[in-house]
Amino acid sequence: MGLGKISAWLGAVALAFSSGVALAQGAGKPVPGGTDFQNPVTPVMEDLIWMDDLLLVVISIITLFVVVLLGIVIIRFNKKANPTPSKFTHNALIEVIWTAVPVLILIIIAIPSLRLLFLQLDVPEADITIKATGNQWYWSYEYPDEDISMDAFMLAKDELAANGYKPDEYLLATDSRLIVPVNANVHVLVTGSDVIHSWAVPSFGIKIDAIPGRINETWFRATEPGLHFGQCSELCGKDHSFMPIVVEVVSQDRYDAWIKTEQAKLTSATSLAQAD
Repeated sequence: MGLGKISAWLGAVALAFSSGVALAQGAGKPVPGGTDFQNPVTPVMEDLIWMDDLLLVVISIITLFVVVLLGIVIIRFNKKANPTPSKFTHNALIEVIWTAVPVLILIIIAIPSLRLLFLQLDVPEADITIKATGNQWYWSYEYPDEDISMDAFMLAKDELAANGYKPDEYLLATDSRLIVPVNANVHVLVTGSDVIHSWAVPSFGIKIDAIPGRINETWFRATEPGLHFGQCSELCGKDHSFMPIVVEVVSQDRYDAWIKTEQAKLTSATSLAQAD
């Protein structure tokens, strides 16, 4: 059996094991009592969960093996059961085994790990490019190809309903949403304007630092429409906890209509400014 088949088999076992013991977080946002990841809506997040499940199986097998060995030592080699202990200093076979087996385990882990790292860092040809800038304490977004820009501030509790949010989305909801079409490769450029922030959306498998004077990049391809929430994940000052992220994934037709509406608003605002 090849290493790829071994890792695939372990991943399948992990998925079956983890699905029985963890409570799903739901799509796009955390839920009360949730202990697992949010439902994945991007290829990267799907692979992240698979990798996490694989590691859970590997470490569980190692832990069980060590416990069994300890039990054997305690029962078989205690003073009462083994009054005359052996006095050998080493065993060449055992030393080879405890060196070779961990190396083999690391290789099995490394294969999908490096594949996942490549998937995260290799940005495919973009359908849309968006720039996200972290500020104290809100996010600014730009669609450079469409000449659209906006700021996203957290909504107060009494503003949720008027903006189409549910009561349990308080502290997650913003007045402006990042709108993207489903199944599109979205290239995200991330930076900061003042201190270090972090743009993180759990259901996308994204967490990337927004550093002043530097552009970091990431990408996602959301495969399901809906609202997906995130938050700044780098301590950035007193209101760090109050700069959420909202990404709305919509159909291509709805995205195109939104772009036209936003561009019309910009044209109207420009005309009024020139008239004044």
